[in-house]
Amino acid sequence: MELFDNQPYRLDLPQADVVYYRDFFSPSESITYFDELYTNTPWRQDDIKVFGKVHAQPRLTALYATNGKPYSYSSIQMIPERFTFALSEIKSKVESIAGVTFTTCLLNLYRDGSDSNGWHSDDEKELGQNPVIASVSLGAERVFKFRNRNDHSITEKIILDSGSLLLMRGETQHNWHHQIPKTTRKIAPRINLTFRIIK
Repeated sequence: MELFDNQPYRLDLPQADVVYYRDFFSPSESITYFDELYTNTPWRQDDIKVFGKVHAQPRLTALYATNGKPYSYSSIQMIPERFTFALSEIKSKVESIAGVTFTTCLLNLYRDGSDSNGWHSDDEKELGQNPVIASVSLGAERVFKFRNRNDHSITEKIILDSGSLLLMRGETQHNWHHQIPKTTRKIAPRINLTFRIIK
């Protein structure tokens, strides 16, 4: 019998609404979903421009949506695939906690510790005012950092475990950046699913 804790933990971040559910999916569910998504997702690696230089994005991505609307960030435009059965199952359970109906899921595959995501906020115009972002983690655990947008000395971090859900709401994206930093530790792949609503 699997024992897991789905009690919410609210992060102490001023002008933000961030709640962490450590064991949102059971260990067996997490392994099953990871294997399915790792094997059957049409992963891609786009180029991004940083300070005028073009680099390969340090992770693989894929986009799914219920409404066919593209998603743009960092000069990249992604055209979505249709939701798979597995993604629809995950989406339904996340929506039961988030209290909203998501249209879109951006998937990130961090192949090892050298894959990362730089400081950013999910505040693109098509996400609307005070977007709800739900982030599911599968696979290896990774450090997730927050940084206050007005005072970079104010930071917070949390370990995102496999099967966890991080729910960001309210003014979070207006007041805080977040990132997945690189690590020199030898770690296994991680898949991150970020559910959002494209207006």
